[in-house]
Amino acid sequence: MGSDAYVPLFETKRAKERVIRRLFAASIFVGIGFIVVYRLSHRPRNGEDGRWAWIGLLGAELWFSLYWVLTQALRWNCVYRRTFKDRLSQRYENDLPGVDIFVCTADPKTEQPIMVINTVLSVMAYDYPTEKLSVYLSDDAAHDITFYALIEASHFAEHWIPYCKKFYVEPRSPGAYFQSISEPHEAEEAKGFLAIKILIDGRDPKAKDIDGCSLPTLVHLAREKRPQHPHNFKAGAMNALIRVSQNISNGQIILNVDCDMYSNYSSSVRDALCFFLDEKKGHEIAFVQFPQSFGNITKNEIYDGSMRIGMDVEFHGMDGYGGPPYVGTGCFHRRNTLTGKKFDNECMEDWKREETVDKIKALASCTYEENTQWGKEMGVKYGCPVEDVITGLSIQTRGWKSVYFNPERKAFLGVATTTLPQTLVQHKRWSAGDFLILLSSYSPAWYARGKISFGLQLGYCCYCLWAPNCFATLYYTIIPSLYLLKGISLFPKASSPWCMPFAFVLSAKNLYSLAEFLRCGGTILGWWNSQRIWLYKRTSSYLFGFIDAVLMSAGFSQPAFEITAKVADEDVIERYEKEMMEFGPGASSSSPMFIILATLALLNLFCFVGLVAKVATGDANIRIDTLVLQILLCGILVLINWPLFQGLLLRRDNGKMPSSITVKSIGLAMKVGPVGFCIAAILAFIFSPQAVYGIRFVIDREECFSHNVQYEGDTVHASFVVIKADSSWYSSHDGVDLVVKGPASDQIHDFRDKISEKFEFVAHHKGVHRFCFTNKSPYHETIDFDVHVGHFSYYDEHAKDEHFNPLLEQISKLEEALYNIQFEQHWLEAQTERQAIVNEAMSRRAVYKAFWESTALVGASVLQVYLLRRLFERKLGMSRV
Repeated sequence: MGSDAYVPLFETKRAKERVIRRLFAASIFVGIGFIVVYRLSHRPRNGEDGRWAWIGLLGAELWFSLYWVLTQALRWNCVYRRTFKDRLSQRYENDLPGVDIFVCTADPKTEQPIMVINTVLSVMAYDYPTEKLSVYLSDDAAHDITFYALIEASHFAEHWIPYCKKFYVEPRSPGAYFQSISEPHEAEEAKGFLAIKILIDGRDPKAKDIDGCSLPTLVHLAREKRPQHPHNFKAGAMNALIRVSQNISNGQIILNVDCDMYSNYSSSVRDALCFFLDEKKGHEIAFVQFPQSFGNITKNEIYDGSMRIGMDVEFHGMDGYGGPPYVGTGCFHRRNTLTGKKFDNECMEDWKREETVDKIKALASCTYEENTQWGKEMGVKYGCPVEDVITGLSIQTRGWKSVYFNPERKAFLGVATTTLPQTLVQHKRWSAGDFLILLSSYSPAWYARGKISFGLQLGYCCYCLWAPNCFATLYYTIIPSLYLLKGISLFPKASSPWCMPFAFVLSAKNLYSLAEFLRCGGTILGWWNSQRIWLYKRTSSYLFGFIDAVLMSAGFSQPAFEITAKVADEDVIERYEKEMMEFGPGASSSSPMFIILATLALLNLFCFVGLVAKVATGDANIRIDTLVLQILLCGILVLINWPLFQGLLLRRDNGKMPSSITVKSIGLAMKVGPVGFCIAAILAFIFSPQAVYGIRFVIDREECFSHNVQYEGDTVHASFVVIKADSSWYSSHDGVDLVVKGPASDQIHDFRDKISEKFEFVAHHKGVHRFCFTNKSPYHETIDFDVHVGHFSYYDEHAKDEHFNPLLEQISKLEEALYNIQFEQHWLEAQTERQAIVNEAMSRRAVYKAFWESTALVGASVLQVYLLRRLFERKLGMSRV
C-alpha cells in the first residue's frame, strides 16, 4: 500500500439532522404527557356516559405513546455509509474471496422462469473475477421448464457476460436492459436432471465465453422433498444451498437474492467486500444488507410498496446501533456466520473443497438434517414465517455486527405487490412472524438483552410489535365514531386549552411524517396513500397476524410460507399503473380482512352522515363545539377510505370489491342503528344492482354451462329468458329445453319448450352442477341465463356462539334478501327486454302484413281495370261487326 497508515475501505457518517429530530421528539413527548394528564384528570365519574370508552381511549393512547417511543429509536442515531472500491481493487484485486450467490424459486406459476433466469444472468455478469463467482439456483418445484430455461441461460451467458463487460451494461438483467423479452427458443434435448446439476463448472478449462474468458460456475439444485419429511420452505432451501455450495465452490462470501430481485448494479459485490475486507472493522461484520427496492413502483405508490421510510430512514437508524436485520434478499453473508460461528478476531477461514457431485447429493436429501443442528444452531432458522429476521438476530446475539448500505444506484430491483390482497397477505405473514419472534426463545426483549445494544433491542421490538398495534388502532377507528353519533364527547372542547396538546401532537406528527416522506423522494399523494395502507395493515393484516402468531406459539398451527405472486393479468397491471386500488384477484384468500376494512369504512361513513342528519334536524343533544376533534377524526377516516368506497359501491371493473363482501360489510355496519341501516339499504339498492351477474349467449343446437356448488345444502337460484330468435318472422314457438343435472349426473330439473323460467333447488351434493340448453327451432336463439348460490359463509368461518348467532342470522337474511331482489330485478329486466323485442317484431309483422295486403289490393285493382278494359274492347268490336 506504500504506507503503514490505516486507510479505511468505507466511512460512516452520522445524520446531520440528528439534533433537529431529537428536539422535535422531545416536543412531541411533552405533548403526549399533557394528553395523558388530561385523560387522567378529566375522566368521567361513575355512571356518566362514556366512562369506559374514555378509559379505553386512555389505554389506546398509552399504547400509541409507547410505540412512538420505539419508532424514535429507529431515528435517534441514523448513520450512512460510503465505500471506496478503488482502494479495494488496489489492495485485494488478486486476493478477492470467492462469492457464492443463492437464488431461490419455489413455484414456476407465480415466479415465472423467464424472471428467474433474468435474475441469474444479472448476478452471473457481476463486475467480479468469474473464476471466483458461483451461482446456485434452488428450484424447490423441481420443474422441467425452470431447468431447461437454466440450460438455455448457461448458453446465453457465453455471449451476454462479455457483452456486458465490454459495453459496461447496467443493469445486467437482459429483460430489464432491453425492456422487452424475445420469443423463447426451443430448448435443446437434454437428459433428465439429477438433484444437483453443475451446468457450468468454472474450474473446467473449456468453460469459456465467446471472448475466451472463463465463465462463473452455475449449479441447479432440486432438493429431495417427501411428504413425511418437513422441507421448511425457503429456510430449508437456503440450508441445502449452504451445504452443497460448501462442497463445490465454497465461497467465503454468500449472497442470497429472491428470484425476482435482479442485480441492478454490477459493482455491488465490491461494495459489500469493502466492509468485509476493511482491516480495522471488517472482521466484526457478519452480513451486509442492501435495501429492498422495486422496479415497478408507480409515482404515488398506491400500496406503499417501496417501504420508503423503512428503507431510507429506519434501517439507517438500526445501523447506528449495531446493524439492520437480515431481510431475506439482497444480503451478503460471511459464510461461517451462517454455520453457527461465534464472533472472534478471525475473519476468514480456509475450507476444504470436494470435487464430485456424487459425494454431495446426500447433502440435498430430505433426511440429511435429521438429528442435526441444521435449522437450530446452524444455518437459517426453522419454525418462523420470517426465518430471515430471526436468523439475523441470532447472528447478532453471537457478537457479530451487520451493516446497512444504501447506495445511490439501487443494487437490486424486484417486483412489488400490485393488488391490495397481495399487500395485506404479505404483511399478515410478516407481522405474524415478527410477533412470533417476540414470543420465542430468541426474543429481542429478553434473550437479546446484554447481547446487542439497547437501541437495537428497541428497533427490533418496533417491528415485533407490529401485530399488537391492531387493537389500539381498531379501538380508535370505532369507538370515537360511535360516540360521535350519540353526541357524547371523548375529547376536549375546541375552546379548551386542553385541546392544544391534541392539536399539536396530531398536526406536528403528521407534518413531520410528510416532510420525512418527501425528503425520501416521495410525493404528497404517495404519503397520503401510505397513511391509508398504514391504517389497512393495522386493522386487518396485523389482527390476523396476531391471531396466527398466538396459535403458532401455542402449538395449534404450523408456520406456512405464502409465496407472493410475481405475475399478474394485463388488466390488473393496467389498473395498477393507473393507480387504481385492486380488490378483485386474490380476494377470496383475504376476504375476512376485506370484510373488516369495508365494515370499518362504512361504519365511519354512517356515523358521519348520521351526525350531519342530526345537526340538520336540530337535535339538541348534538353540541358541535364539544365534538370538533371527533368530527375531524371521523371525517379523516371517511376521506382516507375513498378508494374503498369506490371499490365497494361505484366501480364496475374486475378490480372492484367482491359483491359478497359488500353485502356482508353493509350488514355488519348497519348495527350502528336505524340511521345506519337506512343509509346501508339505500347504498345497497342504488349502487349494487348488478351484484348478481347473468350471461347472455346465442345457441344454435345445444349449449351447456357448469356451476360449482361448494357446500351441500346450498340453495341454487336460476332463471332464463329467451330474448330473441334470429329469424325475420318472430315465431311464438321459440322455446328451448333445459336439463339440470347434479354432480353424480342425477337429473334435478327438466324443462321443455320454455321461453322463460325461474326456479330454485337445494343442492343435495356439493360439486359441479350442469345446465344444458337445447334449441329445437331452425333459428339461433339469444338466451339470458342467471345462476346464484345462496350460502352464508360466516357459519363455516367462525365458531358458533349464542351471542353471535342472532346477529349472523340477521346478516344472512339481509344478504339473501339483497341477492334475491337483484336476481328478480335481472330476470324482470330480461323479460322486459324480451317483451320489447316481441312487441317490436309484432309491430314489424303488422306493418309488413298491411304493406303486402295493400300491395295485393292495388294489384288486384289494377288487374280488374285491365280485364274490364279488355272486356269492353272486345264487346265494342263485336258490336261494330
